[in-house]
Amino acid sequence: MQKGILIIAIIFCFLQCSFSNEQQTKQIDVAVEPLKVVAFYKGDGLDIEQYELGKLTHLIFCFTYLDGNKMTIKNEADTGILKQFVALKNKYPKLQVLISFGGWGGCETCSDVFSTDAGRKEFVASVKEMLEYYHADGIDLDWESPVIGGYKNHKASNADKDNFTALVKELRISLPAESEISFDANSFNEYLQLSIDWQAVMPLVDFVNLMTYGLPANKGGITGHHAALYSSSSQIESADKAIKTLDSIGVPMHKVIIGAAFYSFVVENVDSINNGLGRKGKFKTNINYNKLITDYTETKGYHYYWDSIAQAPFLYNKQLQVFVTYDDKKSVAAKTQYAIDKNLGGIMFWKLNGDTYFNGLLSAIDSVAQM
Repeated sequence: MQKGILIIAIIFCFLQCSFSNEQQTKQIDVAVEPLKVVAFYKGDGLDIEQYELGKLTHLIFCFTYLDGNKMTIKNEADTGILKQFVALKNKYPKLQVLISFGGWGGCETCSDVFSTDAGRKEFVASVKEMLEYYHADGIDLDWESPVIGGYKNHKASNADKDNFTALVKELRISLPAESEISFDANSFNEYLQLSIDWQAVMPLVDFVNLMTYGLPANKGGITGHHAALYSSSSQIESADKAIKTLDSIGVPMHKVIIGAAFYSFVVENVDSINNGLGRKGKFKTNINYNKLITDYTETKGYHYYWDSIAQAPFLYNKQLQVFVTYDDKKSVAAKTQYAIDKNLGGIMFWKLNGDTYFNGLLSAIDSVAQM
């Protein structure tokens, strides 16, 4: 009897050790997976090879649209750009090229098309055909946004949440196993709570691009950081807040990609109290980073400030009463380090052609990622 108990104990110990080793191996596998650096690009493609593409893991072509129930490329020019992107893989063999569908204003009929099994199947068949024809590596879904809607009066319904899940399932079943599937998610609470069935969707996708930019500050046209890393007493919404929410509901952190903004929000009619931060104003325009650093300078009256709590920069011009919120090298470096510290899947940004060709925001990301 004692001998039998001893044998059982030895077997139990062996199984426990094996399980522990397996768990450690899985954790190590996740930890050592290279940090994804995901670039969205929307433009004419003429300057694409002037960027430091060797610092990217993913390049995402923007955008394809719906033609009936099928995914389609807008015109011949876009066809040429996509072919050009895929051809870059000859020079950068580790680069993954994904095709993004939708975008802000690009999903007017999504709610209706994806509401039926037939509509989803026809869409997915067109995705598969396009990926095969262009030899692209996967699909990025940018439906903005299930349930809550987005651009103008585009239709949305409560059924969108389950229909989005059904769409992703159809993609996973129909596409080759090596095809990557990602989707783009807003980071404010309404979207996180209502738009996506996270438990059902995340096992089916490779990663989610969390759009932690364009964040709302306080209501009533109050200035804030549109790409804040952390929340503060004056602004609740931040990348950290959204990521903590996803973590709390069991979303695997290694599939979450934090977002950075290579563009700014310019706000006018802002008084000088607190250097314009947290004050009323009127949105004027968006300016890409590469133009911002040449046109919104100290010599032109734009003074630089750093919010050490939010980990975000801003500019203020007292004479013109203009406030500018944006990401700079310091803030994108902080986001990259955050992604590493929190074991996130990586960092993405909108958009590559908002950067300088050399020594810009991508370089700042890479300097931290390679440490």
